[in-house]
Amino acid sequence: MSGRKHSGFAAVSALCISMVGAFVAFTVSAQQAAQTRNPHADVLSLGGSVTEIVVALGQGHRLKARDATSTYPSEVTDLPDVGYVRALSPEGVLSVEPSLILSEEGAGPPEAIDVIRAADLDFVEIPDALTAQGILTKIRTVGDALGVSDRAATLSSEVEAALADAIADAERPEAEKKRVLFVLSTQGGKINASGTGTAADALIRMAGGVNAVTEYDGYKQITDEAVGLAAPDVILMMDRAGVDDTDHGGADDELFGIPAIRLTPAAQTRSVIRMDGLLMLGFGPRTAEAVRSLNAALYGQEG
Repeated sequence: MSGRKHSGFAAVSALCISMVGAFVAFTVSAQQAAQTRNPHADVLSLGGSVTEIVVALGQGHRLKARDATSTYPSEVTDLPDVGYVRALSPEGVLSVEPSLILSEEGAGPPEAIDVIRAADLDFVEIPDALTAQGILTKIRTVGDALGVSDRAATLSSEVEAALADAIADAERPEAEKKRVLFVLSTQGGKINASGTGTAADALIRMAGGVNAVTEYDGYKQITDEAVGLAAPDVILMMDRAGVDDTDHGGADDELFGIPAIRLTPAAQTRSVIRMDGLLMLGFGPRTAEAVRSLNAALYGQEG
């Protein structure tokens, strides 16, 4: 009788041990799977287009903080703001205790980035983009850093197709293309305008326009004579958040009253286009939308 009791007890013990082992194995497996799916739960995104990509990949829930240029989609503005992407402080960035920083190329200042890179966390720089392929590289780089390469591949395919269609639809004969001057600022009546090699230049060309200034690269303050020689048909500027039509009217009067612009073809027809800065210059997942929007504004077509 005692042998049967002992045998029964041993069987129960073995079953319990087996169940505990299975539970432990299941727990470890679940933890490993979670780590694989979510290697970084606390992500700091620096750069508006980088943040857009994170959200577009379905990883917005992993964002712990963002920079001041990250304003789309609107829900990201509820996150802590560590400052302007090109004027960061190491203290502000590290205070949010991210485990991963995704930073657009050109974040700064350089000495601040050096300090941040030296901290015990992962720092991934996302390359800048001025072409369709560049945008796809940005998406794949963010996807790889977040451990969601498959989702990035899907998003890349969608963005590539949408952008190719938008650019094809925007094509026009050279003789019909409008000359566009992108004005970054008009402080003190001085025109700071885009030359070549900028996001503004790339978008103007994608949208079927011609950049009116090609004599230099980047953004530069130009003379009144240079503005006159550029002879823009349209002035393109970043929109100011929160302004209404009345304010736009006043802003147009001020713009076209500047001596450098007053005699241009754009001033004669009061042709100015204002677009959201991040949509226009971010070169992220919404660039096809930006191309269609600018093309429609230039030529009165449906976007």
